[in-house]
Amino acid sequence: MKIDIPGRDDFELKNIVFDYNGTIAIDGKLISGVSESINSLSQDFDFYVITADTYGTVEKELENTNCKVITIGKDSQDICKLDFIKQLGSNTTLSVGNGRNDMLMLKESILGIAILQDEGLCTQTMLNSDILVKSIKDVFSFLGDKNRLIATMRN
Repeated sequence: MKIDIPGRDDFELKNIVFDYNGTIAIDGKLISGVSESINSLSQDFDFYVITADTYGTVEKELENTNCKVITIGKDSQDICKLDFIKQLGSNTTLSVGNGRNDMLMLKESILGIAILQDEGLCTQTMLNSDILVKSIKDVFSFLGDKNRLIATMRN
């Protein structure tokens, strides 16, 4: 998706990186509609889910979803997520998260979206994001209609 936001350099989104718990899942259970939304947009974007998999459910919950699951260890999760964004190419990657360990990932990405759902949102993460949304469904709305994204981000 090529995006021209007035007041910003043009860019192209290729990669979407989601944190798992608190972002696309609550208490280890995938939020209803997430898999279908990812699958319907997977021809336009490469989707990744990066997680320490606190509940041990990510593989089962995403087994029918067109995304790649990246499982990281318990230590230095913020750095692991940051390094993954750099590896993908931060200038073509949108990331979404809510936890403290997502702060660097959101800041590094061309667009970082903080999400405030049932598990809460680390205020430092919010301050390092470009956009704050109330639901994962809002993120899919941005991906389905770039004019929503332009309206939110224009100068």
